[in-house]
Amino acid sequence: MNVSPGGATVPGVDHHRVSANGTELHYVSAGTAGPPVLLVHGFPETWWVFHKLIPLLSVRHRVFAVDLRGFGDSATAGAEHDSATAARDLSELIARWDLGPVHLTGQDISGPTTFRVAATHPELVRSYVAIETGLPGFGLETLADVTHGGAWHIGVLAAPGIPEMLLTGRERAFIAEYALPSLSAAPDAFTEDDIDEFTRCYTRPDAFRGASGLYRSMLTEGDEIHELAARKLGMPVLAVGGGSGAFTSATLRQVATDVTDVSLDGIGHYAAIEAPDRLADALLAFYEKIDSPQ
Repeated sequence: MNVSPGGATVPGVDHHRVSANGTELHYVSAGTAGPPVLLVHGFPETWWVFHKLIPLLSVRHRVFAVDLRGFGDSATAGAEHDSATAARDLSELIARWDLGPVHLTGQDISGPTTFRVAATHPELVRSYVAIETGLPGFGLETLADVTHGGAWHIGVLAAPGIPEMLLTGRERAFIAEYALPSLSAAPDAFTEDDIDEFTRCYTRPDAFRGASGLYRSMLTEGDEIHELAARKLGMPVLAVGGGSGAFTSATLRQVATDVTDVSLDGIGHYAAIEAPDRLADALLAFYEKIDSPQ
């Protein structure tokens, strides 16, 4: 169903809502031809983090960017939300489009969710791209260890009720003064409009439940991810690193058989905002090798 957006949008992008796996997901689409691409955001993000990237990819591809359950304009997540549920949401969404396998991209905390999709439903995934992310059981959970430079906000988000207690009424300050500048090498890449849009989404009721569920999963699902990774991904994989250097590629080389890595030097964590042109070039070149083999 095509719907009017509740917030920011860009020309050439259509907004949709669809029921999937017992929830309602909001996603955007652009482009009319070419193999489908699905972009999946992290935190503190929504589909909007890809708004510069989508027009660059949609010249050659049908492009979709989803708000995960509990994020953006999708339905609120339940208190027990986890990455396995989010992965089932995405798998059902992809199957419902009936466009064939997608070039699946996950970044940041959506890494475990999108990896689950690729591992459990390889028939739905033409290629897998991981941007600035990792996997539990392979080092991702160490990012919560503040004694070794980990991020304090992961523990805050993972603790039931604490995000609402500490962040309600302070969402804009948290996003604009901490989350974006602390992980970006080019904080000016985020405009006031970007901050307004993220703030709009994270000030709705129970707006942190999606992120809370994914971060709680990250701290507990290492054994399960290890089990899924025992049978390595067989589709082509692209690992894109920015501010975290080789962290993403080092992880993906442990769980996939065909891995290409790209390093976007001089940026921080938010590749699609900080370097959309370079990221688009890397993605399009990767897709072309798969879609038009010599």
